[in-house]
Amino acid sequence: MPGGRLTQQERQQIALGLADGLAYAEIARRLDRPTSTITREVMRNGGPTAYRSDLAHRATERRAQRRKRAAPRDSGASPWAYEGDAEAVREYGETLTTVFMQSGMPAMMARVMACLLISDARGLTAAELVQRLEVSPASVSKAIAFLESQDLVGRARDEGRRERYFVDDDIMYDSMMASARSTAQVAETARQGVVVLGADTEPGVRLENIGRFLDFVSESIARAADQARDILHTKPVASGKDAEGGR
Repeated sequence: MPGGRLTQQERQQIALGLADGLAYAEIARRLDRPTSTITREVMRNGGPTAYRSDLAHRATERRAQRRKRAAPRDSGASPWAYEGDAEAVREYGETLTTVFMQSGMPAMMARVMACLLISDARGLTAAELVQRLEVSPASVSKAIAFLESQDLVGRARDEGRRERYFVDDDIMYDSMMASARSTAQVAETARQGVVVLGADTEPGVRLENIGRFLDFVSESIARAADQARDILHTKPVASGKDAEGGR
């Protein structure tokens, strides 16, 4: 039985199998893969109704790249040793948490996300998050699981074999791709309603139009994110005043 990561061709076969209504076990048999591998792959990338082989493959490549880039150092420095005003940083963290919550993110997930974003260290352990946020380990674990499911955080092991959670430069890209997959899932579910209610009925027509609209939006989000991704890795251009001062 083959091991290792799924190939792009295998993901295409998974998508075709789902479109044909095949069970996970049957798809796994055809690919000579464990059923659990197929189940995890589909559920991690939109579910059976919204699985897209191209989006799933790009998301997996991104996660692998993030783990390679992490390579965190096992430093003894405090992860909260900010270079700037500690109180200003704390207040900004609270503001950032509030904005995340207003966008629909649950409170604990928003606190962990903000904490990781403003940390100077290359990732934080669960224990460090618990200490900083003064919450239970279970709360942190639940928040991390949610954020990982949305491709908002990554994890890697440091030299001490401790798992550290981090946010890298691709956070917005991964978030947009997750949004594209979620939108595609809603579109596919709308089309299922057309079959149930009838294409010539008023709700059937409404759902078909919604499906077409959301398909366009999903594809546009993914395409725009791909086109703009390089911006996330571009160093800010110095302003005219800064350039003059450096002469």
